[in-house]
Amino acid sequence: MYTASDLRKNLRIKIDNEPYIVTEFNFVKPGKGQALYRCKLKNMITGSQFERTFRSVDTFESADLQEKKMQYLYQEDGKYCFMDNVSFEQVFLTGEQVGDARNFLIDNIESSILFFEDRPLGTSLPNFVDLVVTEAEPWAKGDSVTGNTKPVTVQTGYKILVPVFIEEGEKIRVDTRTGEYLTRVKE
Repeated sequence: MYTASDLRKNLRIKIDNEPYIVTEFNFVKPGKGQALYRCKLKNMITGSQFERTFRSVDTFESADLQEKKMQYLYQEDGKYCFMDNVSFEQVFLTGEQVGDARNFLIDNIESSILFFEDRPLGTSLPNFVDLVVTEAEPWAKGDSVTGNTKPVTVQTGYKILVPVFIEEGEKIRVDTRTGEYLTRVKE
């Protein structure tokens, strides 16, 4: 059990049998009366956000969340299929639940799936993933009007800016948190 004084950013709590994450938190002490805790909460299932004020005597349950390591298999009809490496059980996530991670999903990549009472909520990938460049414009020496980067497309269809020396067919490392190029991968 949490009290209102335990509230902080990124804390996961359960309100009305649904998981919420605290996205913003402010402590307010009016001149008169008791202290208040003003929070912005995000529903982890629907994604809806709202603001709520709590008193110091309010209590909350901890959201029963579990993370499982699962392997990405395929995408079909806007659903993404992941398989548990231990039980071989398959789980489908919607495009909304996968979010920006879809830009870096390659076959057989291992990711963490977040569950709330056996319902999948979303996925988080490793911080870095190696992708093959499938389309890259050739670069002409002296062509520096656009700077020292050029756009390329990787095997997932994601477009990214890379240094001009990167060519089609090369493997690059990408940061999945920011979507930025890190380095060229030598095999």
